[in-house]
Order: sequence, then structure tokens, then C-alpha cells
Amino acid sequence: MLTAVQIKPDVYWVGALDWNARSFHGYRTEDGITYNAYLILDEKVTLIDTAKITFKDELLGRIASVIDPSKIDVLVCNHVEMDHSGNVPTIKGLAPNVEIYASAPQGVKGLTAHYHDLGYKGVKTGDTLNIGKRTLTFVQTPMVHWPDNMVTYDAYDKILFSNDAFGQHYASSKRFDDEVDLNEVMRQARKYYANIVQPYRMQAANAVKAVRKLGPDAIDIIAPAHGVCWRSHVADILDAYENVFTSGKLEDKALVVYDSMWGSTDKMAHAITDGFLSAGVPVTLMDLKDNHVSDAMTVFLDCKYVAVGSPTLNSQMLPTVAEFVTYMKGLSPKNEGRVGIPFGSYGWAPLGPKNIAAELEGVGFDLPLGTIARNWLPDDAYLDGVRQQVIDLVK
Repeated sequence: MLTAVQIKPDVYWVGALDWNARSFHGYRTEDGITYNAYLILDEKVTLIDTAKITFKDELLGRIASVIDPSKIDVLVCNHVEMDHSGNVPTIKGLAPNVEIYASAPQGVKGLTAHYHDLGYKGVKTGDTLNIGKRTLTFVQTPMVHWPDNMVTYDAYDKILFSNDAFGQHYASSKRFDDEVDLNEVMRQARKYYANIVQPYRMQAANAVKAVRKLGPDAIDIIAPAHGVCWRSHVADILDAYENVFTSGKLEDKALVVYDSMWGSTDKMAHAITDGFLSAGVPVTLMDLKDNHVSDAMTVFLDCKYVAVGSPTLNSQMLPTVAEFVTYMKGLSPKNEGRVGIPFGSYGWAPLGPKNIAAELEGVGFDLPLGTIARNWLPDDAYLDGVRQQVIDLVK
């Protein structure tokens, strides 16, 4: 029998665990996904979000372990995306008189487009809903990461139902940050931000400011739509969002990401990496044959130096590198002062590395070394020169 998990008296996690999910919109989810929903027992029984439609039975089973789903009076939809809203029609079908609240106007428009008009009620920032001894307050957080996003604050329990903010794609049998490996949860939170929220850095920063305005003692639990709930490390995740993820600050760190055909670009990648090491700059080397683009972007997030390498194939960069560049561009990395190092080998035309240079320049990277391109095989003297260029750049 599926059971709910109590996170506060009369407040339960009733979500679903997608243990075997390994991809989410091109993002590698090596630890699976959770679709979090929360049930509040009050004068009006309230459900915060639902779950992906394929997890209907799991959602309903956990709700039923607490109360008959037909007794739900209020459904709050913090976000239209179908991994959160997929069972809105299910709940409406079981509880025909349920009141469904969503952000106005975008949430209402989105739900109507997906599930037709089920009598949605639009709410805006500052609107409240009394459900008994609890009053829920709504705060719109547009573009974190869709136009309709909002969060819901339960002052009675000091719970922030934060939707995608502060989430992680991380399936676990435990529900809280202090029940699992904190380093892993923080890594997954960073990866989630880097691959989902990064394009909306300013909007996410504003969401953090809105949370801060609630006061230092206002939040006991942050209950996101994915991953574990934060209760012992609320300050840590807020600090990470405020001072690392959304700050736009770049650290003196380097990422070298590349693919190689016959080893020449690989040798150049290692020479560049050795240059950073010799200069005392922390560096991560990632061959795209063996590393997923979403993992590369997790490292990329606050790196000042990003070297991207490919040989020339059919007048282009290798497909793996093109995928990385396309994925990276979509995440809008507009940090000031990012330094790019396009590099690679070639046979009769250096178009692979030149195309990389054009793409990096197009998203605002500085290219102080120009394009490092080598015809055919790089010998030791050439590789020593590449290494020294990197050393001179960072000193």
C-alpha cells in the first residue's frame, strides 16, 4: 500500500517517484525524478500540485492513505507544465466541486489550453486563500521557469511550496535534506538550476528576494516540486541561490569540453588543461564522448574560462560538440567576463574550431587567444606553446 509522508502535522507529501527516468528535456537525470504534491488537511482539504499523468495511481494511492480524494476542496496549481499538472483533470473528476487556483492570467490560460475550462480561479502576488486555520499566500514567480510559475506560502506551518525553485531531479525514498547525503542534494540542486533555471537568472534572483522578505524565521520547510524538502539546510540552499547560482559571479575556474576524431584535438585539450593546472586554476576536462552535456553545463555555471574543442568534420564541428554548443546557447549564459578558448585540429580547413569561435562570440564570450587551430598533428613543441598561451592568459 502506498502511504503519504507527514512533513508537518496535517501536511503530507503525496507525490510520485520516477525511479527510472534518465532524461528530462535533454537533461540527464541519473538519479531519477520526483513529482512532488502536498496535501493539507484543514477545513478545506487542499492539494498543492499533482503529478505526471502516468503516475496517477501513485498520487491517488498516497492521497487515499490519508483521506478520500473525493473530499479535496482546493487544488493549487503552482505550474502548468505537465509533470506538475498532469492529474488536474483526474482530481476534478473525483472531486467535481474542487476549486482550482492558478496564476493569473498565464496559469489559467495554460491550464485551459491543456485541459479545457475546468473553472479555474486566477490569483496574483499578494492574494490569499483561507482554508481554515491556515491562510495561503500566493507569489507569482514568472519565468522560473515558465510565465505561469508561482509559489504558495503557508504561514501557519511556515512552509514555502516553492515549485521549481530550489528543486532537484533526485529520486529518493527519503523526503528531507537531512535524511540523505547533503553534498549530493546540493550537487543535484546546482545541476537543476544550471540546466533548467539558468536562462532566467534575474527572475530567479527576484524570487529569492521575495522569499527573503518573508523574514529570517518565516520558513521551516521549503517544499519544492522536485526532489527532497529543505528543513535543516534552508539557509544553505537560499545562500547557494543568492550568492552562487543567480549572482552572475564567475570563479577563476576552467572547463575544457571537446571531442576528437583521431587524437589531435584530444592532445590539444590536455595541453590546455595542463596550462590551467600549471597556472593554479582549478579545471575540469570533459570528453563529450563520455560526458553528457547537462553534466558539462553543471560545471560550466560559474566558470570564468570555457575551452571548447572540435576537429573539422564536413566543414563543421563534430555533432557532439555542436550539441553542446546548441544546448549551452539555449541556456543563455550571459555572464560578463566569460573567456572562451575555441580550439581544434583540421585537415584542409579549420572550420570546426572557427565555427566554435563564432558561436562563443555570438553569446558574448571574450576570445583573447583567438582560435587555436592546428593543421593535422600537433607535435610536442606546438603543445608546449598552447600550454604557455593558457598560462600567460590567466597570470
